[in-house]
Amino acid sequence: MIRVLFVCHGNICRSPMAEFLFKDYVERNNVASKFYIESAATSTEEIGNPVHYGTKKILKELGIDCSNKRARQIKKSDYTQFDYIIGMDQYNIQNMKRYFGDDKKIYSLLEFASVYRDIRDPWYTGDFQATYEDIILGIAAFFKFLVIKQSL
Repeated sequence: MIRVLFVCHGNICRSPMAEFLFKDYVERNNVASKFYIESAATSTEEIGNPVHYGTKKILKELGIDCSNKRARQIKKSDYTQFDYIIGMDQYNIQNMKRYFGDDKKIYSLLEFASVYRDIRDPWYTGDFQATYEDIILGIAAFFKFLVIKQSL
């Protein structure tokens, strides 16, 4: 089983969007049983809150239900529980490296697509469509990476 954790600052916009889009992606590629996928936050600001309405709207338009998702913060055990810990921006990645003390499992989502910038944060931009486009680009490339590396 390939265990993937997507991480952003609050776990209400970008990382849950990545979590649910990737769950849908592996389902459509008939390999969902080979994955365990979650998302979490580096901060405590939104813990327990539902997915942001902008992310929820994008997912709902795609027929993806995220109504049971509640924001949670990363915990030390995540480093041993997950194979890939994928941050949405460099700030998240720096926080995770400090928190976990090791970075062998930590990646930026867009680096799989050879794009070296952050996933646009709709909390500040208000542009959930641009965030969706970034995440789709990243998860498609991540999946391709896994197909090659893991022989899915």
